[in-house]
Amino acid sequence: MPIREISGRISLVFMLTLAAALLLLGRAETYVFDQARQVVTDMTAPLLEIASRPVSAARRLVERTDEYAYVFDENERLRAENARLMAWKEKALKLEAKVLRYEALLNVQVDPGINYVSGRVVSDNGGPFVDTVIVNVGKEQGAKSGDAVIDTDGLIGRIVSTGKQASRVLLLTDLNSRMPVVVEPGHYKAVLAGDNTNWPRLDYLLATSSVSPGDRVVTSGDGGLIPPGLPVGLVIKTSDGILRVQSFANRERLDYVRVLKYAFPMEVKRQDPPDVLKGPPVSSTPAPVGAPPLPPAEPLPVKRKVEKAKPAMPDAVKVKKPVAAAPAATQPIPDSAGVDELDTPPPPAEDITPGGTDTAGTE
Repeated sequence: MPIREISGRISLVFMLTLAAALLLLGRAETYVFDQARQVVTDMTAPLLEIASRPVSAARRLVERTDEYAYVFDENERLRAENARLMAWKEKALKLEAKVLRYEALLNVQVDPGINYVSGRVVSDNGGPFVDTVIVNVGKEQGAKSGDAVIDTDGLIGRIVSTGKQASRVLLLTDLNSRMPVVVEPGHYKAVLAGDNTNWPRLDYLLATSSVSPGDRVVTSGDGGLIPPGLPVGLVIKTSDGILRVQSFANRERLDYVRVLKYAFPMEVKRQDPPDVLKGPPVSSTPAPVGAPPLPPAEPLPVKRKVEKAKPAMPDAVKVKKPVAAAPAATQPIPDSAGVDELDTPPPPAEDITPGGTDTAGTE
């Protein structure tokens, strides 16, 4: 026991002395210990790297084992995610194509004052007409019979019947289609008549008109049913010498269309006549209460032109006595007179005998 106690005390004194010495040396020469520490670190770094490789390999092996355990679940998750992405891809492609068609449809120049409803060609289930299509725009959307229908290229036809949710469109190529058009640039009016072919005819075209293939055809707006200026097609000349129209619209590519809600202006604003044509102003102020009534207006005197009958002159010389002038008809003649006094013939003239004298005749 004494030896153990002595050795313990000696060890304690040694350790305290060493700690005090190291503390003093660390305060006195710090860079010496830093260099020694760096040297030890450089010597032990390769050893630590070599010792850490097996540990890293073991850690990766454990992680791969966990992944292998869940590989089937991960595969199912990836398959479901791939299916969702493919569905979104199809939707994106459809939306891209739809946007392109809408942009092309908006490129058709239409009067900004004309409203329209966009729709889509859904089917053609036949009917009394040959060339018709069905669009999903009906009365609930404001469509009515006679409305013009255009697509991304130009006019395709007009509505002939409507329902609540759909309408039937008669194409320009149908036998029953008649459309007033204008051939530019000469502005020659004609009627575009369908005959169940791909090229409707130009009828009622003046013989003196100088229309040549390649001229542009647009709607004229005559009749007030179809708005003017809608593009229709180009003039072509077939082998039989008939002028026809190659329409801009292609039935094989009909998809999205616009139904134009065009209303011809029927009301004309009232225009008052100029002041020069107006009569004197009429006072609308009522007469005061108790005022005596105005006397009735007297009729204006009527002057008559009376032709006096000239007596026949005999062979003998006759001298007419002067007759007093008849009074002017300034007063109305009463109805009781029976005969107008102004219409009485003058008295006959007196004969002059050779032996007699007449004072009136000497004047």
